[in-house]
Amino acid sequence: MATASQDIRQLIWFEELRRADVALVGGKNSSLGEMVSQLEPLGIKVPPGYATTSDAFRAFIEANDLHHVIEETMSELDDGKITLPEAGKKVRAAVIAGEFPEASRKAIVEAYHELGRRVGGDNPSVAVRSSATAEDLPDASFAGQQETYLNVVGEKALLETCRKCFASLFTDRAISYRNVQGFGHLDVALSIGVQLMVRSDIGGSGVMFSIDTETGWPHAVLINAAWGLGENVVQGAVTPDEYQVYKPFLDRKDVTPIIEKKLGAKEKKMIYAGLEGGDIKNVPTSKAEKEAFVLSDEEIVELARYAKTIEDHYGQPMDMEWARDGVNGGIYIVQARPETVQSRVQAGAMKRFSVTSHEKILLKGLSVGAAVATGTICLIEDVKDIDKFTDGAILVTTQTDPDWVPIMKRAKAIITDSGGRTSHAAIVSRELGVPAIVGTGNATHVLHDMQDVTVDCSEGDEGLIYEGFAEYEVEELDLTHVPETKTKIMLNLANPSTSARWWRLPIDGVGLARMEFVINNAIIAHPLALIHFDKVKKQSDRDFIEELTKGYDDKSQFFIDTLARGLSRIAALAYPNKVIVRMSDFKTNEYAELVGGKQFEPKEENPMIGFRGASRYYSESYEPGYALECKAIKKLREEMGFDNVVIMIPFCRSLEEADKVLEVSARHGLVRGENGLEIYVMCEIPANVILAEQFADRFDGFSIGSNDLTQLTMGVDRDSGTLADLFDESNEAVKWMISTVIDKAHKTGSYVGLCGQAPSNNPTFAKFLVEAGIDTISVTPDSFIAVKENVAEAEKAKG
Repeated sequence: MATASQDIRQLIWFEELRRADVALVGGKNSSLGEMVSQLEPLGIKVPPGYATTSDAFRAFIEANDLHHVIEETMSELDDGKITLPEAGKKVRAAVIAGEFPEASRKAIVEAYHELGRRVGGDNPSVAVRSSATAEDLPDASFAGQQETYLNVVGEKALLETCRKCFASLFTDRAISYRNVQGFGHLDVALSIGVQLMVRSDIGGSGVMFSIDTETGWPHAVLINAAWGLGENVVQGAVTPDEYQVYKPFLDRKDVTPIIEKKLGAKEKKMIYAGLEGGDIKNVPTSKAEKEAFVLSDEEIVELARYAKTIEDHYGQPMDMEWARDGVNGGIYIVQARPETVQSRVQAGAMKRFSVTSHEKILLKGLSVGAAVATGTICLIEDVKDIDKFTDGAILVTTQTDPDWVPIMKRAKAIITDSGGRTSHAAIVSRELGVPAIVGTGNATHVLHDMQDVTVDCSEGDEGLIYEGFAEYEVEELDLTHVPETKTKIMLNLANPSTSARWWRLPIDGVGLARMEFVINNAIIAHPLALIHFDKVKKQSDRDFIEELTKGYDDKSQFFIDTLARGLSRIAALAYPNKVIVRMSDFKTNEYAELVGGKQFEPKEENPMIGFRGASRYYSESYEPGYALECKAIKKLREEMGFDNVVIMIPFCRSLEEADKVLEVSARHGLVRGENGLEIYVMCEIPANVILAEQFADRFDGFSIGSNDLTQLTMGVDRDSGTLADLFDESNEAVKWMISTVIDKAHKTGSYVGLCGQAPSNNPTFAKFLVEAGIDTISVTPDSFIAVKENVAEAEKAKG
């Protein structure tokens, strides 16, 4: 038996630790101690346990004379005499062959049995976690560099596992990572955390961040969840459920602030191989498990409150792992560490990537990194083949774990079959600044070696892989010198998944949120095909709708929930500022393209001025579809809490139509003035200008749609390439229309803004609007700064 000094402190129970004890027990264990001692009184559940000290690790190294082995081996590696795998294997073998000093062995075993007595069993199942003394620092995440062992039972298994944890300080990935970060190999010690296992093998588990991982938006909590033990989520071995919660509403009991729920494939789950301990295994999930969300809405909100409490306590964004006990139903935090990527992004700088031309789409997945990269594929399915990787290639693989880090940092982009936004591949890609698309499902089957592709992560949540090299632009946005203006500058937004990237812009709200994008890209099916599913004639449409709405007995509720959550992400971005949501404004030919839509839509010669906007809402044929839109807005405002949402009625041709639309809206729950609801009308038809005073009696405000107003004033088809030179929002007739409605609106005390493309396409048009006295100007995000600067100059000139 190895011997060492008896007077060092061998281990410390979690409740005695604080986060300042990193040098003693590492970042992971000191954080667990901080939560047990400081946050359990606030309701955060943390499994009990203890941590061995860095002194105990050094005593182990000294007692087994391992300094010389480590120093000599690393010197040989640095001199190129041996390879990284050879160096790692040599040191690990020496560590595993070592013996614990008697004082250490006795302390670990006695504490293990004491833990059992505390929870009512002599040989409890424990998780044995490695915690490096330099890990989880704000500028260097050592996440996953050392090993974790689950379902460890009994003295012998515990001591064997502890030696493996010590040895994992010298895995290939850990050695490589320390070299990159500039840490000496003997400057880092290792603490072992022995923590009671949560029965998440039958309860579910996952990862969460108290910040939006892609944009750094501080008001979101991101949660990933899968069935079984949490390693599959961390490693990216499954595509998990994804939930987002709006943090500012977590203190409210009257709302459910879940702004995103995505059902993951959850292909498999990790469970105990036997209750005797020591073994775990992956088994396929059942069809019922695949089709069910792991967490209820109440549990999602509970977890999000945990995240906010932990973030508030630590005073910084946090990365956490959680587990739900399938026996007692409790939700536990099993790890918490600082978020190391978005929290360090400079607030004044923004890059905007945009693809301008591309070939066909080969695959889709979850985007990581908000960037674009072109390159040649290097497909590697097994980590043992990583030496075949070519620098600067696009790595395609099934999933990554920390063993892949040495080549991930050399990749131009990364594509994986499985994984979610909190998987290893996603976290490391963000840290390295490498765009990635995870959870594609079958990239390793569809793509091949030496294939030229483009990885596009610029379109929000959905990452796209194009054939060949696409053309793209990169724009630098400087937010450090944006001028203040009296005229409010708002955004035009359509895609909820890209909205959060603009949170750093000093916007005054959203002047146009296009409902159609959510319907077209998330709901996909025609609302009447959902309502009258039993009447849908085409079998392929019926099959698609069945798959789309799995988990919903009422397919209409799918429409309501999906639309409300989609719009909530836009509403949350601007809260408490005003967000003007335009009710659906598809034309009949566009509605017909939705799944199941053709049988519910008439064919028109000129849909642009046909059955669209207000005329649909009160029609006998479409009113049931409009009712779903109204219910979604009501859910958004009242159940989710986003009472900053204003609705806007498009293409309202007459006063009679206005009265009918207000009546049908009220019939389906949207009563003007009730619970502060404002209803605006689009000003896009000359009749809206001519009868502005009468429209003002019926609505709370006007939003000028310059595209349609120009089209109908000039008699020019806005989509005609032949007549493109005649389509001019700066034409005097159009400007007269705009000036006139602004003047009439102000005389009646009504709000008036403009949400068309004119100021975005031609920022100097904003000067005309300022001179005319517009209340707000709503523009596309990429033109926001230019318009803001033009408005500031115009206001200065106006005096």
